[in-house]
This record gives sequence, structure tokens and C-alpha cells, in this order.
Amino acid sequence: MHQASPHLQLGNVESSTSTLPVPSEDRPVRPRPLKSLQKSSRKVFNVSPRINTLLGVQINATGAYTPERVVTNAELERRYGFEPGWIEQRTGIVERRYCAPDQSTCYLSVEAARRAMDKAGVTPADIDLLIVGTVTPDYSCPSVACLVQDELGIDAPAFDIQAACSGFIYGLSTASQFVATGNSKVALVIGADAMSRIVNPEDQRTAPLFGDGAGASIVTAGDPHQGLMCYQLGADGGGLSMLKRPKGGTLHPLCAADLENGEHFLLMDGRNVFKWAVRALTDTIDLVLSKTGMSVHDVDLFVMHQANIRIINYAMDQLGIPRDKIYVNLHKYGNTSAASIPLVLDEAQAEGRINRGDTILMSGFGAGLTWGTALFRW
Repeated sequence: MHQASPHLQLGNVESSTSTLPVPSEDRPVRPRPLKSLQKSSRKVFNVSPRINTLLGVQINATGAYTPERVVTNAELERRYGFEPGWIEQRTGIVERRYCAPDQSTCYLSVEAARRAMDKAGVTPADIDLLIVGTVTPDYSCPSVACLVQDELGIDAPAFDIQAACSGFIYGLSTASQFVATGNSKVALVIGADAMSRIVNPEDQRTAPLFGDGAGASIVTAGDPHQGLMCYQLGADGGGLSMLKRPKGGTLHPLCAADLENGEHFLLMDGRNVFKWAVRALTDTIDLVLSKTGMSVHDVDLFVMHQANIRIINYAMDQLGIPRDKIYVNLHKYGNTSAASIPLVLDEAQAEGRINRGDTILMSGFGAGLTWGTALFRW
């Protein structure tokens, strides 16, 4: 067996540009390429000083679900010809979960939602807002949220948020706006992704990184000191070429050749995503803490997006975060995208690592590029 060198060697952040044809009666005009699809020399991820605060809300309960099928590193190492232990050494991942053929993002979401609702003691009739963060919808339309709404029998507005691995933070902050203003009393926020369905199973650089799962939270009104003490949501579409699914949208509808060439699968520039993710974590966490006058020692638990243990460790070292202040379950599930943070919240709370009054720092980062960092008083 030989030692492979996968996901961190994917090349430069560039996209080719197409030219606009000369209009004529017998040659239709092609759409002008978006600015974000053209080559750019500017730096991705420009730090923004914008932050916000939203108190008076609480996460009343959490729930989570992961599929039964466990895919181990040993299975993938045999498949791709990796040296034993290579995947864990480079990523921290030991195993991940894959959906069964008859399961989908909606299925994962419903199971996680039911667990959260049971813990909170709420029924479908109590829920008046439903938000799902996902990058792997069952259909282009309708949304996963609408499917979940129908499955659970909920009478409420329902919509998806597509912010990839930042999806749960985006969803949590959005639901909190509704609750804080009194426009929602019981909001259900779900982060769910079936990443095994959008990664190329033959891509040894990307496929071993991802898994499937869902996490849910019930958001309700809380005490004046509870909620989002300080948070930042950000996006930089200039990073399009670093993490994307090239074909299948309105710009490039799928054709038979695209399917045969696997261009509907996720593509990731691993080297540059790694560098960007480290900066996104360190810069936004530092910003949120500094704006509140807090240090890493004032935070009870750090909940970071579970993408790669080296990203997490590097950020911890840069910020001086003690190892016992971070919860990691990456080794069990891999990168579950929008499900990553709510999966950690549910496990950490079940183990007594999160209690009322604790200060939790959550940070997600992913395709878009997007990021969301929140200092949350539980």
C-alpha cells in the first residue's frame, strides 16, 4: 500500500472566465459571467468589525440524530490505498455515518427534531417557526423545512438557509430575531446535511472527510441575560472557487456529460480552504471576545465546526484556548456541515458540559464563503 496525499493538495484558487459572444440573430447571447466566477487577485475573507447582540432568548432543548451505518477509516484506507492511520493523522477523523438508501436530509432532520421536541416538552402545535440550515436539500424545491413541517404536522412558516457549514449559526441568529421581537414563541432550528450524497465517492481527497447527521434546537424567550451576547455573521462570495458544486444550478444545468464526469459533486480546494478556515476561526473569535471585553478563560465551552482537528488545534494554540475548554466529536462523525455544531451541543449538554448560565462560544465556517461566530449565554 502506498501513502496518498489527498485533500490538502488541490491547487490555486482560480476560475476560468468565458467570453461574451457578439450578438446576432442566429447566435443567442450567453449570460455574462458573474464577477465571483472571474479571476480575482483580492484576498478572500476580509475581516469586518460588524457585530451584534441579541439577548432575551434561550435554547430550551437540543436533539440529534446520526444514521446507523458506520464507515470506518479502515474501510476507506483499503478502498483508496492509504497507509493505515493516515486519515486520522491528517484529519482527526476515525469514522463517519452514512445515510441508508431510503434516508435523506429530511429524514435526519425529522429524527433530530423529534428528540429536541421531546426534551423540551413541546408538541408540533406549539412550534410557530421552522428553519433548516442545509446544503443538501432533498429537492431543489420545495425546501427541506417544508418537508419536515409536513412530516411533523407543524403549522408554521418554514424555510431553509443555505450557508453550508455556517448554516446552524445563521439559523439560530435568524430564529432568535423572531423570538426576541415576540413574533415567535417556539422556534425549531435544525442543522442537517447528508454530505455522503454530494461528495464524489471516487475522490480520495474529499470523500473521507464528510459524514451525515442532524441536530436540532428549540429556541424560546429567555431571561434578559440569556442569548446572543455577541455574534458576527459574515460572507465573502469571492471564495466561490474554493468550495462549490460546479454543475446543477441555473448557470450550468445538469446534462448527461456532467453526470458522467462527476461535475455535480462537491469540489474543494483543500489547501486554501484550510488556510482560510484557520483565519476565519481565529479572527472572528478574537473579535467577538474583544468586543465583549472577555478572554478565552471567561468562556465555559468552545463549540467549533468539526471540519479538521488540525484547524481546531491551530486555532486553539493561536488563541491560547485550554484543551479542556473545547468539545470535539469529529472523530465519530467527520465533517457533517450544518449538523456539526448542533451535534456537539446535544452531546455536550447530555454529558453535563453545558448548564444554565454557561457562556458558550460557537463558530462555524464553510462554503459561500460564510462564517458565523456567536458568544451565547445558555
